[in-house]
Amino acid sequence: MGNSQSTTVDDLQAVELHHWYKKFMTECPSGQLTLHEFKQFFGLRGLSLEANAYIEQMFKTFDMNKDGYIDFMEYVAALSLVLRGKMEQKLRWYFKLYDVDGNGCIDRHELLNIIKAIRAINGSHQDQSAEDFTNRVFDKIDINGDGELSLPEFVEGAKKDDEFCQVMMKSLDLSHIVAMIHNRRHSV
Repeated sequence: MGNSQSTTVDDLQAVELHHWYKKFMTECPSGQLTLHEFKQFFGLRGLSLEANAYIEQMFKTFDMNKDGYIDFMEYVAALSLVLRGKMEQKLRWYFKLYDVDGNGCIDRHELLNIIKAIRAINGSHQDQSAEDFTNRVFDKIDINGDGELSLPEFVEGAKKDDEFCQVMMKSLDLSHIVAMIHNRRHSV
């Protein structure tokens, strides 16, 4: 009854969701991922102070109900945003991630710490220092010059500044994590 191709996308999404659930429950039988398990799950060990703070902030943004755990629905929502979200959605999420103190703006110090953390996690060495990069970003996208990036400044600025946008996308490039989930190897 009906065209089998019309259900293909739904079937694939259901199969993928089931696969994610099996992997999540295999790695986290309690159904709740703690910060420590989150770091282990994604192979994040021996981090610098900046990188550790960034990962903790990332965990907090994934923990939508603020109960100290990431449950399966929060996990799926986070993966869905990262893997399938529209650019505007991702930028809004990045803003929330980067606004560490939650005051609705990102200041130079917050952005600088994020840039340092991203570089530490990715092990990247740049020609431009994190301080110079942060100053360049602010000079370019802080429209009103108040030393803080509002959500509209951040979103519009990131859309117009390819280098800054690439840095953000690399900060949450989960392609290696998705591959790890699909090909999970247990390391002791």
